[in-house]
Amino acid sequence: MKRIRFSAAYPERLRHPLHDVIVGDSPVRRAELLMWSPTADATTLLWFDGDRDATAAALDALDSLVASSLLSDADGTYAFLRQDAYEFPAALLDTVAASRVIFLPPVVFREPGDVRFEAVGATAALSEFHDDLGTLADLTIERVHEFERRPSPSRLTDRQRAALETAVSTGYYEVPREGTVADVAAALDCATSTAGELLRKAEAAVVERAVESA
Repeated sequence: MKRIRFSAAYPERLRHPLHDVIVGDSPVRRAELLMWSPTADATTLLWFDGDRDATAAALDALDSLVASSLLSDADGTYAFLRQDAYEFPAALLDTVAASRVIFLPPVVFREPGDVRFEAVGATAALSEFHDDLGTLADLTIERVHEFERRPSPSRLTDRQRAALETAVSTGYYEVPREGTVADVAAALDCATSTAGELLRKAEAAVVERAVESA
């Protein structure tokens, strides 16, 4: 089983209406489709990087919108939507429906005009999907790795998280630095080399997740 992150730049005729808004003059520059329903009523949860008013204005582009509920957070706005259609072009929906792969959230609509998403499946099925979608969009493979049913390697273990939390509390990440790896080791009751390795692996995981979500 493989897990592939794709970036797809669709021609304007195949863009979702919300993506047209993001590419245009709206203050919303990014939207993430976090969850979606397999049912016909097209219930979805999205996150927008704009405030409530900007998000509401972006949603005006949806002719299919039946109901919405917006919830602001520190970084943007969550939108619970119910539509009577997804408003993706039929050619794209047919390609997705015919594929033998599974799609992982989020699907990210970005201001430069591309859509970033991940798909999981057998190598042959992913290759077939790539070829089919490539007839509709300028498609780029950004990353390929093995799919694991266990938590992603980029997630912190309990021990790594404890090392990071201890490092923060001891001032290891202050500028200038106030704590040392030895301080972390003492708090965790482990060797300095072990504390250093925990921190390096935890830092690598945090950076990897930050880059993947960018």
